[in-house]
Amino acid sequence: MICRHCQKVKSNRPRGLCWSCYYRPGVRDQYPSTSKYARRGVSDFNGKTSQSASATNALPGSQEKLAVLAERARLGLSLWHPLDARLCGAVLVAAAG
Repeated sequence: MICRHCQKVKSNRPRGLCWSCYYRPGVRDQYPSTSKYARRGVSDFNGKTSQSASATNALPGSQEKLAVLAERARLGLSLWHPLDARLCGAVLVAAAG
């Protein structure tokens, strides 16, 4: 396999790069890892988290709520806030705050 960056020599380092390109500053960061063991996506954190500063009025299951949950996960915050809007049956329940 030829180096993905310089397209000149045989790749002999991870990410499909040759030795020179792999150790050249900034080049390695341009190519994602090709390893099946590489860490991808939001890290799996299993510890004590801090609570989000504000609750959301987004309904559970909505695209807006999923975006809020993704942002909280990215920041390493607790996914659920006690004052988040929730559904009880078919009625929206907003906690008084």
